[in-house]
Amino acid sequence: MKGTRDTTSGSPTLDEVARVAGVSRATASRAINGGQRVSPRAQSSVDAAVRSLGYVPNPAARSLVTRRTDSIAVVVPEPDDRVFSDPFFAGTLRGVTRALNERDLQLVLLLAKPGETATRTLRYLTNRHVDGALVVSHHRDDGLAEQLARIDLPCVFGGRPWTSGEQVAYVDVDNTAGERMATEVLLERGCRRIGTIAGPSDMTAAEDRLAGWRQAMAAAGRSDDAVVHGDFTEAGGERAAEELLATHPDLDGIVVASDLMALGAMRVLQRLGRRVPDDVAVIGFDDLGVAERTTPPLTTVRQPVEQMAERATRLLLEQVDGRSRGHAMRVIIPPQLVRRQSA
Repeated sequence: MKGTRDTTSGSPTLDEVARVAGVSRATASRAINGGQRVSPRAQSSVDAAVRSLGYVPNPAARSLVTRRTDSIAVVVPEPDDRVFSDPFFAGTLRGVTRALNERDLQLVLLLAKPGETATRTLRYLTNRHVDGALVVSHHRDDGLAEQLARIDLPCVFGGRPWTSGEQVAYVDVDNTAGERMATEVLLERGCRRIGTIAGPSDMTAAEDRLAGWRQAMAAAGRSDDAVVHGDFTEAGGERAAEELLATHPDLDGIVVASDLMALGAMRVLQRLGRRVPDDVAVIGFDDLGVAERTTPPLTTVRQPVEQMAERATRLLLEQVDGRSRGHAMRVIIPPQLVRRQSA
C-alpha cells in the first residue's frame, strides 16, 4: 500500500501501524505517544501492531504530540575548567543521572560561562529545548532564579538562590549549621585564634557558611576579623591561606569553606613549617573524596551531594509531570561532621 512503508530504510511507518491495528492514523499516534482519548481496545491493538512490526516512534513527531523533549538541563554558571576538576560537579551529575536513567530521560549539560548566562543559556531555556532545568553553583548576578520564574519553566536549584526563593524550589544543605559545627570543634579543641577561608561572596553557600563561623565565634566571645575569601578551588585556597597567615600569623585554627581550598591551605602551612593539627588545626567542608587523601586526613563537614542532586532531580520531574504545585518547595539537608586527623 502506498505510503505505508519507508522505501529508503525499510522501517515500518505510523500509517502501517494504523492499518494493522485497524484504527485511524490520529488514534495510532495518540496511543503510541501517551495521548488521551484512546479506548483500551484501540490501545491494545496499536500496542500489538507496534510489537509485530517493530515500529520505533519518531522522537520529533512524538514531541509534537506530547510537547515534551524528554530532556532535562543541568545549568552550571561556571568556567569549563572548574566544572571538570571539582568533585562537587561530578557528584552532582552522578545524582542527576541516577534519577534520569529511571525514566530514560536525556541530560543536557549547559556550561554557562561568565557573561553568557543571561543570553545564550536563557535563550535556549526560554525556547523550551528542555522540559526543565536544574541549576547548580549559581551566583548573585546570574539572574537565573528571576528569569526561570518569569518564563515558568520547571526548575529546581541546587542550593539556596539569592532571590526568588519564594518562587523556585531548591535543595540545600544547612550550610550555616555546618560551619558553626566546624568552628565549635576548634573551640572545643582549645584553639584560641581561629580564622576562616570563606568562599566567593557572590554565592549563597559561601555567605551562609561564613555566617555560621561568625555565629560560633560570637557565641564564644571571639574576634571574627580573620577572614579571607577564596573561590572554592585548590589554587584559590592556597592564595587565600597565604594572605590570611600573612595578616594573622598567630592563628592556631582555620575553618575552610571547601575541602579543595583546605587542601591548598594545608600546602601553605606545610611550606611555612606549621604542623597540622599540632600548630594549626584545619577543618574543611564537602567530604567528596579530597578529605581522605590529604596529609593528615581532613576533618570536614559532609554534604551528601549525590543524594541532594538526586532529590532535586526528582522534585524537578514532579514539576514536569504536573504532580507538584509547590514550585517553592525547600528541602534542607542536615550536615554531618566527619572527624579525621586534621583537627
